[in-house]
This record gives sequence, C-alpha cells and structure tokens, in this order.
Amino acid sequence: MNIKDLAPVMRILKREYEKKRMPVAELVQAHTNDPFQVLVATILSARTLDQTTAAACRKLFGVVRNLEDLRRIPRLRLERLIYPVGFYRTKSKLLKKLPGAVAAQFNGIIPATVEDLIRLPGVGRKTANLVAAVAFDKPAICVDVHVRRIVNRWGLIRARAPLQTEMVLRRRLPVKYWRVFNAYIVSFGQSVCRPVRPHCGACPLYAPCARVGVKPGNVSSRTVR
Repeated sequence: MNIKDLAPVMRILKREYEKKRMPVAELVQAHTNDPFQVLVATILSARTLDQTTAAACRKLFGVVRNLEDLRRIPRLRLERLIYPVGFYRTKSKLLKKLPGAVAAQFNGIIPATVEDLIRLPGVGRKTANLVAAVAFDKPAICVDVHVRRIVNRWGLIRARAPLQTEMVLRRRLPVKYWRVFNAYIVSFGQSVCRPVRPHCGACPLYAPCARVGVKPGNVSSRTVR
C-alpha cells in the first residue's frame, strides 16, 4: 500500500469503526469532553483490555471527578477502585502524583500539547498524543502496538520503534487523518487484523496486504519489519 491508496482505505476503516465498540478513550469522550477523565482513562488503559478499563473508569469517575478529588482520595482506596487494570498499584501511585504536577507546572490546568503532556507522571508519547487528539481535538498521531503492526503489515511504512513510526507517519500521513487514525486502526486491529491468525478471509482491506505479499492465514507478529 502507498499513500495514494489511503483515502479509500480510510473510508472503509471509518465504516468498520462505526460498526464496532469504540476504544476506551473515545468511549470516555462520547460521555464527556473533560480532559481530566480522558487523561486518566488513557493512563489506566495501558496494557489493559478496553472492557476492563471501561469498568474501572465507571467506578473511579463515580468518586473521582477532578484533580482535587484525585488529590484527596487515599491511595489504597484508589487502588481498589481501579483494580483489576494492569499494574494498578503503579498506576495508582502515578495518578496520585498527577494533581501536584499539574498544579506546579501548569497552574492546575491539564495541558493540551504533546510536549507539555509528556512532562506529567505516567504520560508517554502514546498517551500524550491520544489525549491531545481526543480531549483537545488537536492533530496528533498516537502509535500503539496495533498502529505499528498494521502500517508495517500493509507496507505503508517500514519502521520498528514507536517514535520512529510516529515521525514517519507525521511526514507521510495527511493531517486530516491524524486524529482518527489510531481509533480506526485500534478497532480494526482488535477485531480483524489481529497479530496472530488475523481474519483475512473476512477483511475488507485484504487487497493492500496481498499487494505486499501477505498471505491469508499466514500472518504473525513477525510480519512487522
């Protein structure tokens, strides 16, 4: 696949995305535009199934609605609320640092840029890009395992590391696709273009893979170059 193929591919991905459950950050956005909740949900979602994160968010946001609530809540209670998300103890420690960091560095207001967001505890580039795109509607490209795997599998780019993938996509991908690219690819990667035994026979985008030599039923994570 090359960039000139992308417009029809994005139309198909959009249609497929609308049939399926949203990734957790977009699910939170559908209920609120609050950057605090989007940020916290994204931190919790790391290495955790979306349905587990969504359940934890429902419990947490019933009690913790803003940075001040997060500052006040005891850490052990916070752990109980977010359990069983992955690394819940580590995440609870990072979340407890968040109110102080936002107050000290950004006057109590969650920042809107990737460069500022990555200065917060528990926030890497993937989380920062997702929060900038979802909570602030800014052009940002979030690269997770699904994005990295699938763009390489398609032959759209050749990049190994997440940062390298993000920088190449920033150069090559039209800006109009940046904000939605992660949501579409994550949904597609979870349901169809899986890392092992992808559903190639039912894939509406199999032709781009065929052009770069991917065979149905013979795809694994090793396909990524």
